[in-house]
Amino acid sequence: MNRYTLSALTLAVVAALSAGHALAFDASAPKTREQVKAELAEAIRTGDIVVNGETGQKANELFPGRYPAKPVVEGKTREQVKAELAEAIRTGDIVVDQESGKKANELFPGRYPAKPVAQGKTREQVKTELAEAVRTGQMPLVSTY
Repeated sequence: MNRYTLSALTLAVVAALSAGHALAFDASAPKTREQVKAELAEAIRTGDIVVNGETGQKANELFPGRYPAKPVVEGKTREQVKAELAEAIRTGDIVVDQESGKKANELFPGRYPAKPVAQGKTREQVKTELAEAVRTGQMPLVSTY
């Protein structure tokens, strides 16, 4: 193993260990030590870890031949994109004011067809559903008084 490869690998491991807590952070739920170790091992295996702090490049970007290729996500065809654009123009669902981010159908609602409104349930339907949920135990009846 040449000196450059050894230095790059050492740097990757040091960066991974020093940034381990940042990689493990998840606001929704804390991760276990084993999960963090598994994520770190996977990041090192795939090269998905920053090795150049100045540029922010990851190991798999600097040395793509050393790591497995990432799966390619299939995009849309040209015809699909053209059809989506035509539909957006027809319905005014396209941004026309860059500053506010407003769409054409928001600025000029009279020029475009109205968006269909979902039909809601009647009060009686909601009451019936609630009674059924309470009866089956899906919604416990709780008194607040």
